[in-house]
Amino acid sequence: MSMNDVIERSNKVFMNTYSRFPTVITEGTGCRLKDAEGKEYLDFLAGIAVCSLGHCHPAITEAVCKQAARLVHVSNLFYTEPQTELSELLVTHSFADKIFLSNSGAEANEGAIKLARKHGGENRYEIISLEGSFHGRTLATVAATGQKKFHEGFEPLPEGFVCAPFGDIATLKSMITQRTCAILCEPLQGEGGVRPLEKGYLKAIRDLCDQHNLLLIFDEVQVGMGRTGTLFAYEQLGAVPDILTLAKALGNGFPIGAVLAKKEVADAFGPGSHASTFGGNPVACAAAIAAVKTMLADGFLEMVVAKGEYLFQKLLDLAEKYPEIAQGVRGVGLIQGLILQPAAVQHGNAIVNRVFEKGVILNFAGNTVLRCLPPLVVTLEDIDVFAATLDEVLGEFSNKQE
Repeated sequence: MSMNDVIERSNKVFMNTYSRFPTVITEGTGCRLKDAEGKEYLDFLAGIAVCSLGHCHPAITEAVCKQAARLVHVSNLFYTEPQTELSELLVTHSFADKIFLSNSGAEANEGAIKLARKHGGENRYEIISLEGSFHGRTLATVAATGQKKFHEGFEPLPEGFVCAPFGDIATLKSMITQRTCAILCEPLQGEGGVRPLEKGYLKAIRDLCDQHNLLLIFDEVQVGMGRTGTLFAYEQLGAVPDILTLAKALGNGFPIGAVLAKKEVADAFGPGSHASTFGGNPVACAAAIAAVKTMLADGFLEMVVAKGEYLFQKLLDLAEKYPEIAQGVRGVGLIQGLILQPAAVQHGNAIVNRVFEKGVILNFAGNTVLRCLPPLVVTLEDIDVFAATLDEVLGEFSNKQE
């Protein structure tokens, strides 16, 4: 069966919701993927920040196989060891006292929204999010997302969500009313163009929440689990949330999400107030336990910081070499974005496609940056290969600009 045959078969039966690369991926190891024709790709997207330990990491594979041979599923009417151990790990290494497990980041954010409203009580249901944010694809999380393009065609959206301008604390403060129950934000906006929120800005948001008795929700679906160089991004920011959401890298490819909360907040949920059929699945939990333990091993997160600095410098060198295309770099740890000049953003997707043709995978985010999300196990040599390939491609587009 050729790749074109698979692509044609898929296009006949699968809804047209994705703009896909024209290839069929069949296997992966570490930072490399291979397609059905045997071509190899250096993966600097990691399944969009999911496979942070790389593809088919031995510890994940072993944990999944062992658990799958013992127990694949049982309803949440029963306790399981993997679910308990994972919850203990997350509580031990975070601000949280209680955990709820789901299947995805959107579901985790839905859970956080429901928890905030339940905690707020009657008539306190409104949640303020930020312009440029992305919180998921369900109707509620789309409503909370601060990008109009994700709203189009799905109106009317659920009520109770308002969006504040990015970085404008005065306007955010003015939007707080007696209906407000929480402020929801990403410590670093990934889909919005790799935009970190400054420490002072986050501290001011935390202060507003304290002053007005609001909950602060951090969406760390993309930037949690070691991506920024600490297990959770908030650890570097001087602002601790009341609720935090995780997914993506938590299971290193297995569908799992989590809502972390302080006890006084979590207590708003009682039996029957929230649930998930597959949330906390034993196999997904086994994968997540292995992922968390690997990331907590001595020296792992320190290496993420060092490799992030190396990647940042390589991208900065390219920005300086091609000022007509790139205007700078922003990011934290191993989520970095090469910011394109306004005149060059029209070439963003074309640059990504050309890099793909040369065997490297990355993407264009927020109509602003070339977003780099390599597995956290990436080597300095891998970063060199990536930078050299991007250098070649930017050179091609530089010549077109002249």
